[in-house]
Amino acid sequence: MHEITCPHCGKAFKVDKAGYADILKQVRDREFATELHERLELETQKKQAELDSTEVVKQLAVKEAVAAVEKQRDELKSGVEKAELEKQLLEKSLKDKYETQIKDREEQIERLRDMRAKLSTKMIGESLEQHCEIEFNRIRATSFPKAHFEKDNDASSGSKGDYMFREADDAGTEFISIMFEMKNENEGTATKKKNEDFLKELDKDRDEKGCEYAVLVSLLEPDSELYNGGIVDVSHRYLKMYVIRPQFFVPMITLLRNGAMNSLAYKSELARVREQNIDITNFESELETFKSGFARNDELASGRFKIAIDEIDKTIDHLLKTKEALLGSENNLRLANDKAGDLTIKRLTRGNPTMTAKFAELETDDSSGSVVCRRKFQPVPLPVRSLMVATRPPSRPR
Repeated sequence: MHEITCPHCGKAFKVDKAGYADILKQVRDREFATELHERLELETQKKQAELDSTEVVKQLAVKEAVAAVEKQRDELKSGVEKAELEKQLLEKSLKDKYETQIKDREEQIERLRDMRAKLSTKMIGESLEQHCEIEFNRIRATSFPKAHFEKDNDASSGSKGDYMFREADDAGTEFISIMFEMKNENEGTATKKKNEDFLKELDKDRDEKGCEYAVLVSLLEPDSELYNGGIVDVSHRYLKMYVIRPQFFVPMITLLRNGAMNSLAYKSELARVREQNIDITNFESELETFKSGFARNDELASGRFKIAIDEIDKTIDHLLKTKEALLGSENNLRLANDKAGDLTIKRLTRGNPTMTAKFAELETDDSSGSVVCRRKFQPVPLPVRSLMVATRPPSRPR
């Protein structure tokens, strides 16, 4: 039995072992639950504090990140707005520039069309020439008082340019010369020409007339960006040659003339030195002419001497062959004479009784006055001598 005292009234009572164990269990369970609840409260409060601290840190980090992103966004936005503004200004500037150029180009094209519409096909080229001549004459007195600018009327070689520009200094030394060709065509012409079609002939005219530069003033290929730029250097095709639009006619002359003026001092000095050395040059030229003539005559004489030597060799060869033929003929005549000397009656009548009897009668008959034949013929018989004369080669006339 266990005795338990009530904490409220102080009264003691007894309980058995099972009841005591049950009461003890209830007390322990209550204490444990109370303690567990307290601990849970503490842990909850602790976790709540930690969560509050983490949330604050997180909010601060998020706020800082958002602030950095917003700053970067604002900077990018400002840069974009600035770039957009610059782009708009550039586009406007380019638009205004190209609109102005297009307007000028359209006005120029319109002027050219108006000019072409007023001209016949026959007069187009002449009008371009007149335009260039008028433009030059406007400034001739002030800019080119000593220059010669005139039409090329010499067509002896089969072709000619349109105009030639030449200028010399006070001493007469020419320091600039230009061959001009003007080309244009009616807009309605079916077959369109190109500037390239006239460069070769212009180069030929320039060389024949002794000009240093060649310039094609052309309104051909009006849509070509290359030629519409103004002055086009085609020296890679033909030496010192240019293709220009009419508005660059006078500036081109000025440009080439100013460049030539820089070398005028050297050309004048060269002309002076040439004048001083003219006698030496003529002497050297005459000496070279004499040397060339002498060498030519020597060559001809050597050729004729060789021909004469060849002919002499042929003659000697012919004479040697003639000599060999004569020696062979003489040897044959000697053999024939020997054979004739050995000829006897006995040999002739051998085996021929009739001829033997005839020759015997001739030997015994002296009254006829004929020559008596002997056994052997000492002299050469007449038939054999005639044979020798007939076979002797004819003598060569001297």
